[in-house]
Amino acid sequence: MTTTAPTRLVIATRESPLALWQAHHIRDRLLALYPGLTVELLGMTTQGDRILDVTLNKIGGKGLFVKELETALQDGRADLAVHSMKDVPMVLPEGFAMAAVAERESPFDAFVSNTYAAVADLPAGAVVGTSSLRRESQLRARFPHLVIKPLRGNINTRLRKLDEGEYDAIILAAAGLIRLEMGERVRALMSAEDSLPAPGQGALGIEILASRDDLKALLAPLNHAATAACVEAERAVSRRLGGSCQVPLGAFAEDDDGFLRLRSFVASPDGSDIVYAEANGSRAAADGLGNQVADLLLTEGAAEILKTLGQ
Repeated sequence: MTTTAPTRLVIATRESPLALWQAHHIRDRLLALYPGLTVELLGMTTQGDRILDVTLNKIGGKGLFVKELETALQDGRADLAVHSMKDVPMVLPEGFAMAAVAERESPFDAFVSNTYAAVADLPAGAVVGTSSLRRESQLRARFPHLVIKPLRGNINTRLRKLDEGEYDAIILAAAGLIRLEMGERVRALMSAEDSLPAPGQGALGIEILASRDDLKALLAPLNHAATAACVEAERAVSRRLGGSCQVPLGAFAEDDDGFLRLRSFVASPDGSDIVYAEANGSRAAADGLGNQVADLLLTEGAAEILKTLGQ
């Protein structure tokens, strides 16, 4: 049976500057591939955008950025949704599918400060802002002399709070700053050793209804095989461990010509307990590699940390 390709698409997107950049980027990629296609954006404000005075782990996690967009797919207002993969829950609701994972921008965390050149230069008592338990636990483990304070809001809001002196430094995903042409604000990229990235960080995912075979074919050229395999391995670790915003967890895979190196950690929020594991495997077995690393973490003590976090 031949599936007719659609001539008009609607992309559901959050209305933050970064989310709109991401949606426009995918729109432009589609228009370059299919010149006869019409692509429109449906801007939406999600629960995660509305509640800005509480950290994500206390209000239900990253799924708050995704749920409303999925509802728009379900009721036919939109055909696809564009997400930062690090914001996508590890298990998609039944009836939904990730049709493509686009090529990754920088996966690393960025150190941003108006005064200091790198995190190692911060003096005792310096205030660092981050919205992420993953970043916080690693900072507390490696730099216990720092004061870590919560930081919510879109990128512009976070930078404004830094510029107004509320923080000595803030930690953001480098990809967002680069995409919004604010790369000059990055004082230093944090190495994976200093701040192991979140699963999927820097990658964009395109979500559709699983029943939309017409869209699967249309979006296939946007899928970047190496990025998709790395993200699959990273997300498999988190899925196996019940990863959520309540769990300080990092997972980062690198692809070398079809061969993956996957590193991961689980920590207590204060960084006092931290367990690392890594393994290598083929791109084709990305999911299994993620499960293998998760099992290594559990063997090395992650099970006890997860138990104390109520996981």
